Amino acid sequence: MGLNIVTDNKNELENHLIDVRRNLHNEPELSNQEVETTKKIRQWLENAGIAILDVPLATGVIGEVIGEPDGPVIAIRADIDALPIHEEAVSPFQSSIPGVMHACGHDFHTAVIIGAAYLLKNRQSRIKGTVRLVFQPAEETGHGAKSIIASGGLEGVEAIFGLHNDPLSEVGVFGVKDGVLTAGVDRFEINIKGKGSHAARPHEGIDPIVISAEIISRLQSIVSRQTKPSESVVISVTQMHGGNTWNVIPETAYLEGTVRTLKEEIRQTIQGKIERVIKGITATYGAEGELVWHAGPPSVNNDSDWTNFARHIAESNGYKVVEVEPTSGGEDFAFYQQSIRGAFVNIGVSGEYGLHHPKYTLNEEAILPAAYYFADLAEQALNKLYVDAIAKDFEPS
Repeated sequence: MGLNIVTDNKNELENHLIDVRRNLHNEPELSNQEVETTKKIRQWLENAGIAILDVPLATGVIGEVIGEPDGPVIAIRADIDALPIHEEAVSPFQSSIPGVMHACGHDFHTAVIIGAAYLLKNRQSRIKGTVRLVFQPAEETGHGAKSIIASGGLEGVEAIFGLHNDPLSEVGVFGVKDGVLTAGVDRFEINIKGKGSHAARPHEGIDPIVISAEIISRLQSIVSRQTKPSESVVISVTQMHGGNTWNVIPETAYLEGTVRTLKEEIRQTIQGKIERVIKGITATYGAEGELVWHAGPPSVNNDSDWTNFARHIAESNGYKVVEVEPTSGGEDFAFYQQSIRGAFVNIGVSGEYGLHHPKYTLNEEAILPAAYYFADLAEQALNKLYVDAIAKDFEPS
């Protein structure tokens, strides 16, 4: 299904990229299990003569197109993993893997960057540096970006760009925001140990179910009474397990959930506040409580200069550019931005349902324009860095 040569024929390229997206959609793979997806991406790149970096990645691929070998280096990134969701959207390329689905559009992201790679390969002779093509595993776990960083595949990169599709925006709409775009994401587990008893004699035990209910209720006071109304904090308990029959008060209970924050200084306070709630309530009842904290990605924080640059390239490519509001969703692209300046953007795909929905779909007419956008963005970003470097060389000492 690969192209033997890179083509500038728009119809041929569009049809190929749609095939790429459908192939990935039909055979999705979960985070850190993207073995066949990785093989496919390598093959599509190699068929176009695009080099693959030899880096230690279990899954995922980093390719590169080198123009001026002594020029600057930038990166464009797609994520490649699917979600543990059973697909309900009916199509000829519906997921063939029960309980696994590209419900977040990472198949779209991959097809877009594959397309940009082909276009950049065609322009190789005029590119003023190197474009790294990052196909990242395990975005849905919040830590796949770390494996890319640890591989060394981003060494020397001066700017990085990524995208997410927006099914609630029309094809042709481009969303951008300077500064904080997504939330910092953390996961927590709470283990409660009480004392089991007969349900008819609760005074003989210490009921972890009642304790759990009080903890769940009290956690919301962190948002409503311990955080400024102007600050955005979300605490959601998403799982609760305890007991196994109707007439026995269990000894233990388990809670799990997530915290979303937009400011790092607020984020750093939440774990301690949750810990105090747990310790206070369990102590009142004579029970034991344990908080297990799993720190996830920080907020995506777009660089002002590169965001404005990305906006300008979008406008020149015919997109309708809109300013978007910060979201409480998370994105591990943020890990790259801790050491590399860059911008993360949204691209409308005219879906009927939102992200992570079992009936999620997108309009494939969005693929080709996005591929051209990222090819132009990468080429022009290298031009900017190249010119800036020359100008700096001529600055008086």
